[in-house]
Amino acid sequence: MMDQIRVVIADDHVLVREGLRKLLELDQAIEVITEVGDGQGAINIARKEKPDIILMDVNMPGTNGVVATQVIKRELPSTRIIALTIYEDEEVVEMVKAGVSAYVLKDVAGSELIDTIHRVIDGEIVIHPRVANRLVKELTRNDKKEDDVKLTKREKDVLTLLVKGNSNKDMADTLFISEKTVKNHLTSIFRKLNVKDRTQAAVYALRNDIVTDEQDQD
Repeated sequence: MMDQIRVVIADDHVLVREGLRKLLELDQAIEVITEVGDGQGAINIARKEKPDIILMDVNMPGTNGVVATQVIKRELPSTRIIALTIYEDEEVVEMVKAGVSAYVLKDVAGSELIDTIHRVIDGEIVIHPRVANRLVKELTRNDKKEDDVKLTKREKDVLTLLVKGNSNKDMADTLFISEKTVKNHLTSIFRKLNVKDRTQAAVYALRNDIVTDEQDQD
């Protein structure tokens, strides 16, 4: 387990960068290495410092967040990128395809952003619910409905909580099972849905009504 999570902030607004730095420095487990104002700067510092996390603004002048993410993930696949935006950008699909580990809105609570960083370091994919809705709409345009998939009731319970953005620990606490059992269910779900990660599973579930709108609004 690493002592500190090394973070780079990439955003073209100075006040945003300063605010994020002050926020993240409240967590002793996080070290903000530096701040940059554009995508090329993020690429350059990533190559030099090889950070654990980059908080990446989506829309920046010059090299934007999409291109920067594509380059960094190709050269440094172990560096995790959290996309930041003030609204549900049209680039959401491109950012997800580029390999971001999380996609959050800038109006997110500070504690939630810090929690997202820790979850991403633990290997989770975190997508803000409003962004997930946009992602589903974009990916389902002109898309045909998939055949029904046979999930057990417990697997559907886990999938419902996954769509809501729950961590493995939250799922375990809610369902009164162990985190190991949650992981086993997720492995089975991914196999049955023929998906690779939590984001793809959530998109599949919403697209095919495995998780209904009523479930998602509990």
